[in-house]
Amino acid sequence: MFVGPFLLGLVVFTYVPLGWSVYLSFFDAHNTVTPTEFVGLGNYTALLRDDAFTSSLWTFCLFTLFIVPTTYAASLALALMVNRLRRAQAFFRSVFFLPAACSYVVAALIWKMSLFNGVRFGLANTLLGYVDADQIAWLSTTDPPWYWLVIVTVRLWLQAGFYMILFLAGLQRISPTLYEAAAVDGARPGWQVFRHITFPQLRTTSVAVVLLLVINAFQAFDEFYNLLSDARGYPPYARPPLVYLYYLALGQGQNLGLGSAGAVLLALIVAVVTIGQARWFGLGRKEADA
Repeated sequence: MFVGPFLLGLVVFTYVPLGWSVYLSFFDAHNTVTPTEFVGLGNYTALLRDDAFTSSLWTFCLFTLFIVPTTYAASLALALMVNRLRRAQAFFRSVFFLPAACSYVVAALIWKMSLFNGVRFGLANTLLGYVDADQIAWLSTTDPPWYWLVIVTVRLWLQAGFYMILFLAGLQRISPTLYEAAAVDGARPGWQVFRHITFPQLRTTSVAVVLLLVINAFQAFDEFYNLLSDARGYPPYARPPLVYLYYLALGQGQNLGLGSAGAVLLALIVAVVTIGQARWFGLGRKEADA
């Protein structure tokens, strides 16, 4: 009885739409969610031949290349610093985690309207003015592509605190006797201890963090859409898969069949990448007996 309402909501609002999306992907569904013309794998082959879709996948790869290592390094560094604190640890843990509770839409608008406005009133251009540097149209300059700086920094600010908490949990599970034994053996505190004790002990946490970062990168939508779109629409650059599928399914053409096929392909890609990473990192593999 307690689980029933949640299970009903999960079925109605998650499983049924997912199943219907898979169903739509095999039909010619323009402006309708109840199509009748079966096209089989036609939507899938058309999408894979679409340069815009393959370009969106390359955009995701580039975004992942930026955001995964920077978030990993920043969150691990924050966790190491907070873990070393003897006072006010809970305060700093809360301060760094707080951005994770902020809406992606709100954060994107703050970055767009206040920090990287593109005119002299934006904070970034104001700071550039202090050193007599030229002002930059951050979100519309493609050579060099300054918009990546805006997109990566807002995502980094939003999620670094969450992964810091995961690393903190991993750090607190490391037995102090390992550090005591290292000190007895003459290991120097700092890089040597981190390299040979701390980092290897965080292997499981690191694998989980990398997997979550890659999956979340695939799901990037809010910051891209709210940062780069305007009254004229969305620019042709920096268009990740979900933004492309959004305009494909809900734009002028409303090709729900093609959009559903793209969603299924994206889900399959996420699944393959996740399983591949898990196998590569050895996640779930039983430790060999000593």
